Amino acid sequence: MKTIRSKTGVRRLMKKASDRRNDIQLAFFLQDWDDAYNVGGMFRVADACGAKELILTGKTPAPPNPMVSVTSLGAHRKISYRQIERYDDAAKKLIAEGYTLVAVEIAEGANDYMEFQYPEKTCLVLGNEGAGVYSTVMKHCTHAVYIPMAGKGRSLNVHVAAAVVGFQAILGRPALDE
Repeated sequence: MKTIRSKTGVRRLMKKASDRRNDIQLAFFLQDWDDAYNVGGMFRVADACGAKELILTGKTPAPPNPMVSVTSLGAHRKISYRQIERYDDAAKKLIAEGYTLVAVEIAEGANDYMEFQYPEKTCLVLGNEGAGVYSTVMKHCTHAVYIPMAGKGRSLNVHVAAAVVGFQAILGRPALDE
């Protein structure tokens, strides 16, 4: 297999991939994250998925935090974000804007992330690195999805989990009209 080194070759591959995308408007809700490096990584994930925006809540670090900027490799300048202090205010505002909140969480009634049909306007809710999605936020989520783990670990890094689920949402089954 030959490595593609030209910009034209890369554009051709990207065009082919974009033809497979679902028509989903995707956003990510970062609930009370501790680690600015995770936030920077999340900006890169959002850019890679073509997400509309990030919603940063609670104590989640935000640009111009230098750790966010370093890890995002400039993606923090490409992806829109909002800071909304209170989680429940953020959830209510997103629902009023037409988003369906889907928690990425091991929860009762959660669906395997690969079998779930993501709504046309999906906001993936990603909880705190240690505590997960708080119950005060969970009550606003219409759905929950989980990533089945094959190894001995019970979870992935939060922005890695966001990438796995985000790409499934945009490349998996066609969007569900709600």
